[in-house]
Amino acid sequence: MKRIYLDNASTTFPKPKEVPETMCRYMTETGSNINRGCYDQAYETEELVYETRQALSQMFGGGDCKNVVFTKNVTESLNVILKGFLKPGDHVIVSSMEHNAVMRPLVELFETGVSFSRARCLADGRLAGTEALEEALKPNTKAVVMTHASNVCGTMMPYGLVGEFCRAHGLRFIADTAQTAGVWPISMEEMHIDALAFTGHKGLLGPQGIGGFLLREDMISQVKGLISGGTGSVSHTEIMPDFMPDRFEAGTMNLPGIIGLHAGLSWIQKTGMEQIRNHELALTEQFLKGLKSLDPDEKRIRVVGMKDAAAGQRTGVVSIQTLGRELSEAAYHLDADYGIMTRVGLHCAPSAHQTLGTFPTGTIRFSFGWWNTPEEVETALEALDKLA
Repeated sequence: MKRIYLDNASTTFPKPKEVPETMCRYMTETGSNINRGCYDQAYETEELVYETRQALSQMFGGGDCKNVVFTKNVTESLNVILKGFLKPGDHVIVSSMEHNAVMRPLVELFETGVSFSRARCLADGRLAGTEALEEALKPNTKAVVMTHASNVCGTMMPYGLVGEFCRAHGLRFIADTAQTAGVWPISMEEMHIDALAFTGHKGLLGPQGIGGFLLREDMISQVKGLISGGTGSVSHTEIMPDFMPDRFEAGTMNLPGIIGLHAGLSWIQKTGMEQIRNHELALTEQFLKGLKSLDPDEKRIRVVGMKDAAAGQRTGVVSIQTLGRELSEAAYHLDADYGIMTRVGLHCAPSAHQTLGTFPTGTIRFSFGWWNTPEEVETALEALDKLA
């Protein structure tokens, strides 16, 4: 039985062949650290890390590449930004569609005196306009923290409008790009983003265990690092450096991960982000039209979120509920009987499910990637028609 991977919102698979090949070559032929060796192999590795910072800064319109900081994932990045920036008495605005990577740090910070409000979103996941932000605004509001797209239903947030709102009210804009980086164009400059968190293993096509964040120049001094230790720089002092990126990068870096990410970024640049995005949206539109065709009145299958692939408003993520069969049972049979791999449950986003009306049941999530085909979409539709 052919296996069909439709869980790209969790992690993209497969990766471009250059990703594992480059990582293997580094591990078997180079293997040296950076900032700690005075020999050619160390310098070559350092150059690859520098090129990766450059590529990320260029992709996100982030200015000086020294302001790119590497972490394990977007969750760590958001923790560093939120816990290093917010102080007791501060208030932040989030959307009601946020992932726990945003909400759990904020709930922890709430115990220290940081408060937050959820801006209203509609039943399809869309932000209820800037009016929702205005309603949540308080005199002590310091920032807006918002996902770029829902990991549950794919609905995108209007980053341009949010950025303008932040600029008009003197707020910092902190962006969670876990679901869009590498597929959708993002410009920190044009969208007025002050801090951008990303993960490497999804749309950026790198391996798990690598992520990072970018800070605008005037944001750097306002974020305190959470980890201290060796950086390979200014080793004569026991005080952490205050310059970038060493300010936040203590300890040995995940160099195999960074080098794999470098290969993923190179593949995206060669293939073209627009081509990748158009392919994913074409599959999404095919899937949504197919669902409507086999169950026009949604008596068996309910589509959660937006019902079409409107350009600029959704990603290649579609969540459904099988109304006549337990979701976990349907997901099991999709895998066991048809080889179709999906994700079922609450997807680490209970707030989003409450907004969408799917809490606490959850959904079955189909998420499409570059290597999926129209034939695989048809197979998924045929399977759902038999299972639902």
